[in-house]
Amino acid sequence: QVQLAESGGGLVQAGGSLRLSCAASVRTFSSSIMGWFRQAPGKEREFVAAINWSGGSVYYGDTVKGRFTISRDNAKNTGSLQINSLKPEDTAVYYCALAPSRGWLRAYFTEGSNYNYWGQGTQVTVSS
Repeated sequence: QVQLAESGGGLVQAGGSLRLSCAASVRTFSSSIMGWFRQAPGKEREFVAAINWSGGSVYYGDTVKGRFTISRDNAKNTGSLQINSLKPEDTAVYYCALAPSRGWLRAYFTEGSNYNYWGQGTQVTVSS
């Protein structure tokens, strides 16, 4: 029984869109910060987006701002990442993750080491 499971990745042309989903079996989901990170082969993990426990606050990394939208549905224990205007440089494995809610500070929720639950990732490949 996995605690977080991503889905929705695939192969798309540049300029296309994808919607990634994260299904959680973690009982503390609704009180946790949910983040999305991505990692390309041979490169370090990169922060993508985060949303606070209620969904009232969101934050995006500079490289995806204006193209990505993060959301959550606590009643269903799910989260989503809508990706528009995909670029080849968006190619990566995308992970959802949960962190304990400790306020809303960029230095905290952009740091992967603060997240204690991780999914296994879903592959997004963007062709030019």
